[in-house]
Amino acid sequence: MSFEAITDIAKAEDAAKNAVEFAQAQAKQMLSDAEQQGKARMAELEKKAADELSKLKEMTDKKSLDEAADLAKATEGIIAELKSAAGEKIEEAAKIVVERIVMS
Repeated sequence: MSFEAITDIAKAEDAAKNAVEFAQAQAKQMLSDAEQQGKARMAELEKKAADELSKLKEMTDKKSLDEAADLAKATEGIIAELKSAAGEKIEEAAKIVVERIVMS
């Protein structure tokens, strides 16, 4: 083999080695970029989910307060009716007691 052929082979091997190293460096950089983009996307999605969760919590809190207020109003109405009925019963009971006292 001639010296020139050996030199050409050595140059080709060096070029191939450099190409492999360059490709590996590019692949490593691409992987790093993809990881950073993935982390950024995850952070974005986590923030979006937290915001949505916060909005849902506010909505459910408001709905719960509204329902509690409605229930309180309904309960007040029932209490008023029961007091009124109890008042009527007390008057009737008082009349019965008076009648029994008078009749005895």
